[in-house]
Amino acid sequence: MTEFLGYPRPDGTYGVRNYVLVLSTVGCANGTVRQIAAQVPGAVGVENVKGCGQIGKGIEIMKRCLANLPQNPNVYGTLIVGLGCESTKPYDLADTIRSMSPKPLEVLTIQDEGGTDATVRKGVEIVRGMVEEAQKVERVAAPISKLMLATNCGGSDATSGLAANPSLGSCSDHIAREGGTVLLGETTELIGTEHILAARAKDEKVAHDVLMIINDLEQQFIDNNIDVRGANPTPGNMKGGLSTLEEKALGSMQKGGTSQVNEVIPYGCVPTEHGLVIMDTPGYDIESVSGMTCAGAQVCIFTSGRGTPVGSALVPMIKLTGNHQTFEKMESNIDIDTSPVIDGTCSVDEMGERIFEELIEVCNGKQTKAEQHGFEDFAIYHNQEIWCYCEP
Repeated sequence: MTEFLGYPRPDGTYGVRNYVLVLSTVGCANGTVRQIAAQVPGAVGVENVKGCGQIGKGIEIMKRCLANLPQNPNVYGTLIVGLGCESTKPYDLADTIRSMSPKPLEVLTIQDEGGTDATVRKGVEIVRGMVEEAQKVERVAAPISKLMLATNCGGSDATSGLAANPSLGSCSDHIAREGGTVLLGETTELIGTEHILAARAKDEKVAHDVLMIINDLEQQFIDNNIDVRGANPTPGNMKGGLSTLEEKALGSMQKGGTSQVNEVIPYGCVPTEHGLVIMDTPGYDIESVSGMTCAGAQVCIFTSGRGTPVGSALVPMIKLTGNHQTFEKMESNIDIDTSPVIDGTCSVDEMGERIFEELIEVCNGKQTKAEQHGFEDFAIYHNQEIWCYCEP
């Protein structure tokens, strides 16, 4: 049984990083959050672009994600920073989070503290104290069953479905065999594969949910007179050799491997099953990965045929490409070149094992290219969802 070295948390999970989260509840507090996090090594500021002036499902999605994000195993403790009059209600949010986890948590609002300067001073003091306590937590051996992997693709080309995605899929199967969890998302880029995924569902409910999220998404496009195939594949996808959305989807779905689909969950929700789980996320990369981070993924593997510098605020992101030219041009952003699968010098499973080995090294502390650059992208998806709402 393979193990990784993780930071134990009170809820029985294990982080692969040991951050103190400074979390904004509303865009009005983002500048203050930025100032607090910048002054304390070991802190990560996550800025929330909305948090007010929202109605319906949008605010429910927001509150769910903000409540679930501090539960991510890579987080030791959290300082919530709000303005004080926003609809996300910082103190209520803190009460919700405390009911979910015994992790350290503090909350400040700029209005109560008397402005940005006072909030920054107090926030820095709180966060420094949390970081000192976090540094006392030591890594211990943990089984792969405690690992949750986020998968994503962006800037795909013809090599993505031939090399990078199937190689990642082989790694995903390895994790599933050892009892870990693999998240497959980007619902837009599963259109045309729903019958394949539904046939792999563990039961009729999961099969129904697979068909529902994809068919309902297509129906939304139809109802709004949107031709999704006018935007997906993107111009870059087409320049890279992808001809149709269905072709792109057949490559995209391979990131999840060949395992049974055990669950379908809404955006930002925590899965209740292990193995392969589908999350209903948008195709936009940063929003997709952010939803999986809120779900508890400790690490992400991201494939890109044309290359991308995207990172993640709390989750180390390993980049793969199947395009050797892209790897040569963007080596400062890409961690692994999977093009040997195409030239026949390496099999998909051999490359999958190499990716798995890199994954363990990253879990144990090796920095990814995105981490070396300090890329900390985060954005919550705000569009209304039309199926089940899960409580935070």
